[in-house]
Order: sequence, then C-alpha cells, then structure tokens
Amino acid sequence: MRPAHLATVLDKEFTSTLEGHHTPVMLWGPPGVGKSQIVAQVAERHGVPLIDIRLSQMEPSDLRGIPFREGERVEWAVPSMLPDAERHGERGILFLDEITSAPPSVSAAAYQLILDRRLGDYQVPEGWAIFAAGNRQGDRGVTYTMPAPLANRFSHFEFEVNVDDWVAWAYRNGVDDRVIAFVRFRPELLFEFDPAHNPVAFPSPRSWEFAHRALQKFEHNSELRLGSLQACVGPAAGIELNAFIDNLDQLPDIDAILRGEKVPAPKEIDLQYAVASSLVGRAIRAKGSEEAPTVYGHILDYAGVFPQKEMGVMLVSDMHRAVGEDLFSVPQFAQWSNAVADIMLYG
Repeated sequence: MRPAHLATVLDKEFTSTLEGHHTPVMLWGPPGVGKSQIVAQVAERHGVPLIDIRLSQMEPSDLRGIPFREGERVEWAVPSMLPDAERHGERGILFLDEITSAPPSVSAAAYQLILDRRLGDYQVPEGWAIFAAGNRQGDRGVTYTMPAPLANRFSHFEFEVNVDDWVAWAYRNGVDDRVIAFVRFRPELLFEFDPAHNPVAFPSPRSWEFAHRALQKFEHNSELRLGSLQACVGPAAGIELNAFIDNLDQLPDIDAILRGEKVPAPKEIDLQYAVASSLVGRAIRAKGSEEAPTVYGHILDYAGVFPQKEMGVMLVSDMHRAVGEDLFSVPQFAQWSNAVADIMLYG
C-alpha cells in the first residue's frame, strides 16, 4: 500500500481506539522506505506522544518487568517505558519497531501486550494505539520468522514506495529541489536495493534525504561532493546525481519565468524535470505571500510550454500537493486545465 493510503489507515486506527474498533497494525517493508517515519507523522498530526520501543534491543524482562518480593508474593515492576496515562497522557501511540528482528523469547513476551493490551497487572491505556514495523525475510536484515500466534494479532500492510508520495513529502520537508528533480527524472532510483549483493549504501527514501544534506555541506567542494553523494546513495546513483547537478548550468532563467516572460522549455528531458521542480520550490516559498497568486499564475502559464503535456501535468500536480487549493482560484488554472483536459480524462 502506498504511503499516502497507509497514513490514512493509521490515522483511522489511532482515532478508533476511543471507539473500541482499534486493531494493532503491522507494517512490512525493506529498510529505508520510511516505516518508522510514517508512524511518527501520525503522532505529530494528532499531537500525541509516541513511545518507540526497539524490540530487537530488548530482553523478555524488559517488557514483562522485574520480579520483586512483596510479603509472601512475587510482584512485577512495570517498565517505565510502557504507556502510563498519568505520566504520558491518556492518548498516544505505542510503536514496536524492528519486531521481526526481536528474538522469539522477546516476541513471545509481546503477545499479551499486543492482543490483550496488558502484561500481567499492567494495562495499556484505552486511548493508545499499537503499531509495529519490521523488515521482510530476504531484506538482508536480522530477521526471524514471525510466529503465527503473533502474526494473528495484527492487521498486516505492505509498505510500497511511491514517487508521488515521496515528492510531496520532500517538498514539505525542504529537500533540495535538485534532488527532487533527479528522483522525478529517474524514479526507478527512488528505491533500488538488491539484497543478493548486500550493498552498504543504496538509493532509498531515507538515503535521498542524506544526499540532500550532503549537497548542503559539500556543494561548493568539487573534490568532496561526488564522494559524499556516493556515500549516501551508492556509487552509481551518486555519479548520476552529480552529473545531473553539473548539467543544471543550462537551466532556463527561473526568475524570468516567474516574471511572466516568454521562456522556451529546454529540449533535454532532465532539464525539464529540473525546471519543474525548481518552479514548485518557488511556489512553496511564495505560499501565503501577496505575490503568491501572480507566481502561481506565471507557473501555470509555463506549464503549457512543455512539448509534452504530461510534464506540465506533473508540475501542476506537484504544486497542488505543495500549496493546496489556493491554486484553483488563480485565473490561469481554468485555462491550463482546459488545455490538458484530454490528458486528465483519458491519459
């Protein structure tokens, strides 16, 4: 399931805790695709705490607690990391990460916590959702086969990498326009992982963010830039991204486009992607300002300049995800939508 749809599922699972319909959710996917991040985003959207427990680093007693003598009986000290309504709040998310990397003895200790929402005398507060995530067997991670009793305590969703969803996230989080343009140009490199070769660095949604950081640090150091990009996304992808960036000196004048001047679209496909990403970035920076309608209008005008209408559709779609429905009130939007109606309806 693509991330945008998974986010909706997780939002609904969180709100359903108070309605008595919550089912613990298990997210499956390879490393670096954003499983942990999507759970953190749910907690952030709802303004609730997130307790992230890495089960791969746990012992059974870490969950069950430590026994101590109370008179003639043995009691269990509840671990402080588990959700407590008084200390953490009445609502939140308990996230059991790396659950497939946990030894069987630890996952067995989690059975009752996940299904019955309790461990001995401890009980998970009613307003807390339980989510979990792990790698699949074959992803070259440290994984154990999930026991059937544990698997049967979850609803299971496969995390699918989606370029549109990643691009929307990247714009929201200020990822360099050039990195976004390159991923748009080479979408198959958003995630490229061959577990048979066990690569150290490889392209993934997580490592493209690392490449963005490398650009901010080494952009003007030609001796280090290529090596730093390769260290993030692997040798081949690093070379391609570096060459893509070097070619951007042929980019049309973005400021002229935003002034409404007639600027032809570049003939090279990679430069067309770069122009589109740069314009979306400028639209984001103009959002909420007085000149935003003018900027949006000139970008919409330019969207019709591309030789292929699909490129303009991609540009406007990305801009809509980034700036919202304010785009619809710009007069040029109706003109542009009429011009590409055949693509939108039948493409």
